[in-house]
Amino acid sequence: MSELLNSIQHPSDVQRLNQDDLVKLSSELREFLIETILQNGGHFAANLGVVELTVALHHVLDFQQDKLVFDVGHQSYAHKVLSGRRNQLSSIRNLKGLSGFPNRNESEFDHFGTGHSSTALSAIMGMAHSNHLQGKSAKHVAVVGDGAFTGGMMYEALNNLLQCPSPVWLILNDNQMGIDPNTGALNQHLCDQDGTIAQWCQWFHLDYSGPIDGHSIPELLRALQDQSPFQHRLIHIKTTKGKGYAPAEKEQTRWHATSKFVKIDPQHTPKPKTKWQDLFGTILLNEAKRHNDLVGISPAMPTSCGMAPAFQQFPDRFWDTGIAEQHSATFAAGLAAAGSRVVLNIYSTFLQRAMDQWVHDVALQNLGITLCIDRAGLVGEDGPTHHGMFDLNWLLPVPHLYLSTPGSAQELQQAMRSSLEHKWLSAIRYPRGEAEHDQFEDLPAQSKLDPILLHPGKKVALLSCGPLSYDLLNSLQTQNTPIALYHFPWVRRPEGIIPAPHELADFEHVITVEDGAILGGWGQSIRSVSALAHQQWQHVGIGDEFVAHGSIAQLREESGMSPEQIIAVAVKCLSL
Repeated sequence: MSELLNSIQHPSDVQRLNQDDLVKLSSELREFLIETILQNGGHFAANLGVVELTVALHHVLDFQQDKLVFDVGHQSYAHKVLSGRRNQLSSIRNLKGLSGFPNRNESEFDHFGTGHSSTALSAIMGMAHSNHLQGKSAKHVAVVGDGAFTGGMMYEALNNLLQCPSPVWLILNDNQMGIDPNTGALNQHLCDQDGTIAQWCQWFHLDYSGPIDGHSIPELLRALQDQSPFQHRLIHIKTTKGKGYAPAEKEQTRWHATSKFVKIDPQHTPKPKTKWQDLFGTILLNEAKRHNDLVGISPAMPTSCGMAPAFQQFPDRFWDTGIAEQHSATFAAGLAAAGSRVVLNIYSTFLQRAMDQWVHDVALQNLGITLCIDRAGLVGEDGPTHHGMFDLNWLLPVPHLYLSTPGSAQELQQAMRSSLEHKWLSAIRYPRGEAEHDQFEDLPAQSKLDPILLHPGKKVALLSCGPLSYDLLNSLQTQNTPIALYHFPWVRRPEGIIPAPHELADFEHVITVEDGAILGGWGQSIRSVSALAHQQWQHVGIGDEFVAHGSIAQLREESGMSPEQIIAVAVKCLSL
């Protein structure tokens, strides 16, 4: 029975508790998180690891003035519960429910929105300096997982921290894990506990405390209530990801997040489909066997992007660079410049952080790198920090580039094989989720990159790229609708955007469909290069707004992008 937890309606309620009550509250809060997340889905292991820390921070901080920022943000569920959102936690990551990350529009106690790694120290420094200029006295705390310390932005902020006139607390949540186990020199020193971390802190003019048991309320309170004079502090705590739930402690990568519980009828168990990242992983492993000079790179996501089997079979040729997209892109450029075939896999949303490197270090030198862009388009419950809305928009103008948008497993395999065989500078984007067409053959490399007519029609033509093409094909065939459908497995080659087929000159209406932002996207680009002067054009995609969180099907419906909605737009054009 959660007697204490039920009494917490505001952070100030935690301030009034004694130490024994804080220990009891931590236990109740952990049980509540386990029960709620297992039932409703969400980030799991990371939140269980910071329960005691969150309780201690809510006891020490005065949220009327003090500021708290969680790096990455998927470790903020306990904070949401203690700041008045306990009854809403079952809605987390659902359409119109709580965000899975801190969100300034959701609560006054979410002081800064996070979702990408290594941003918290920069943000809290900005708040600290602003409050200093306004003459306000407050504590400023950033909670940063050790995985986030692999991101270069952390070191930019640390280098600049000395100039910040208002004290900052940097809490290093050391659990040896991002999603996969951490890599790199800092992680090695944290494992060795040889005293070099304290020396490292001195180099950055940080007062060091630790290591501290991050699951001990008494130890945490002593560290957080330390009144010794200092400018900036690093409080080093040791925690266990998945603490309190044995399966999550044992398999921390697997339990990083969990899906919503769904009761399955054993009499009607659906045939499982293959996820896009697993298709990519299978193709990559096959290509690594074909090419001894193939090198693969993942910025801290080898398991979730499907590269783990290749890492295991070829450990000398596959690199986990940590949360370092910029470094990964230029590291790939160096490999390619020295003759290697390179596959670089980055989620679309994180690729935004490496735009300069892709343009300046890779494309400008026309280096043969195969960039595989996972989670392109709408990704669902992770919401606006993770949707892959913009990759087409900024990649389409980049010279020298082959850009592929496969709609099936076969097309993904052929795009990867073609790029690696010819050592093209290429980008291949594919979505999150399951592939409807999940069987592929041993297809040869290709050089013909023309659009494919999937469905004949007259008067109205749909131009589509990616898996949406096959969703539309299913709807057109079911409804027996006389609308033409052209699928573009490639949307750009080095000489520029691939234009619409010449036979579309006989059509009156052309509708482009893309799983990305309309403004500056593929639809507007293909219209600009196609010799179809008298046609009426419409563009379907993501409008000029950030899309919320919810299931992918719900978000497509909200954005007017479900197959049924798109077909309805085309049918209306038939009657004009």
